[in-house]
Amino acid sequence: QVQLVESGGGLVQAGDSLRLSCAASGRTFSSYAMGWFRQAPGKEREVVATISRSGSTKYYADSVKGRFTMSRDNAKNTVFLQMNSLKPEDTAVYYCAAGRSYLNVRSSGYDYWGQGTQVTVSS
Repeated sequence: QVQLVESGGGLVQAGDSLRLSCAASGRTFSSYAMGWFRQAPGKEREVVATISRSGSTKYYADSVKGRFTMSRDNAKNTVFLQMNSLKPEDTAVYYCAAGRSYLNVRSSGYDYWGQGTQVTVSS
């Protein structure tokens, strides 16, 4: 079992950057693919980025491609989301999740979830 705790959210202006972190407990972190998802008010949860167990392969949603970078440090049981050139439409609660394959871009494919961290981007 994996427990996930996100941090790093906040209120920023359009064009600013934020770095989200997700710390995982348990000795099996490296056996999980990881994903970042987000959910804005009144909208469904959507994938932002996913990363393979080794960190060598990643997927990005079109809406964040070129602006966001996902990475992981298996030695520290942590996954990151570097968010640059933030836009008001990036405002959402951001969740990290652990699952079996980085190719799975649906939330139903992930078994463990953090509590979320709020990101608010003002115009």
